[in-house]
Amino acid sequence: MAKRLGEVALEDLYKAGGSTISIEEATHIYQAIAASKASDPDPRRVWKEVVSRRVLKPWHPHHLHQLVYYSVYAIWDVSINGPPLYWFPSLDESKITNLGRIMEIHGPKLLGTSYKDPIESFSLFLKFSVQHPETYWSIVLEELSVVFQKSPSCILDNSNKLKPSGAWLPGAVLNIAECCLLPSTHPTKEDNSCALVWREEGRDDLDVNRMTLRELREQVTVVANAVDATFSKGDAIAIDMPMTVSAVVIYLGIILAGCVAVSIADSFAAKEIATRLRVSNAKAIFTQVYFWLSIFL
Repeated sequence: MAKRLGEVALEDLYKAGGSTISIEEATHIYQAIAASKASDPDPRRVWKEVVSRRVLKPWHPHHLHQLVYYSVYAIWDVSINGPPLYWFPSLDESKITNLGRIMEIHGPKLLGTSYKDPIESFSLFLKFSVQHPETYWSIVLEELSVVFQKSPSCILDNSNKLKPSGAWLPGAVLNIAECCLLPSTHPTKEDNSCALVWREEGRDDLDVNRMTLRELREQVTVVANAVDATFSKGDAIAIDMPMTVSAVVIYLGIILAGCVAVSIADSFAAKEIATRLRVSNAKAIFTQVYFWLSIFL
């Protein structure tokens, strides 16, 4: 069991620092932690103060970080409060997250004058999302650019008492690949937005590659048209490839065509691949002729 913050002595900090910190630096850490605790005993605020004041440095041993962290949260009740918080975004950082943007746009309308900002109003917004799932999830679905081929009758159907969690989006029909590929007014999902970033295997000396949403859609459409012309909707099509940009394009193409993608690990032996093809009743398989083999001595 971790020592409580008040039980951690200067000597404990010095020992945890090993040979990387001096007694003077250990004293500074000790005094900074004590000052943070004195200003507010709430473990979350103590740790947030420790982080914001950069009391601990990246080059300090992990053991020192652990000692301070676990002593701050020594009396934290995980069963009530959940996992102890480690990182706290700044207000500016919180506003550019996906959730932060939603809160900034819709928070004032949904919560009125109670809304302050994404950090201070997080718990209040969370409570609203639980109490008003129709409103909240309608916003999220729009934010995610989810387009239904057949709209759901509602967001959450709680009429069946045999299903305590209810039925989400009953009656809805969609193609998730289509949702991924369609451009929208979302600031990060325009045609020229970056959709994929990758580096060619074995070419670490080269810059990373990037593919825009428009380019991705064009390549996926080629695969989807080929699959659609050869197979029927609902057919299972396997992929036995490493995670390359081609595999991503093929996977989305299979889904866009209305078929079922069967993922098979490229590390499997031929017998295991055959088993999965048989179990899934796959009508075809995408694979590759050769693999890169890197040997490190």
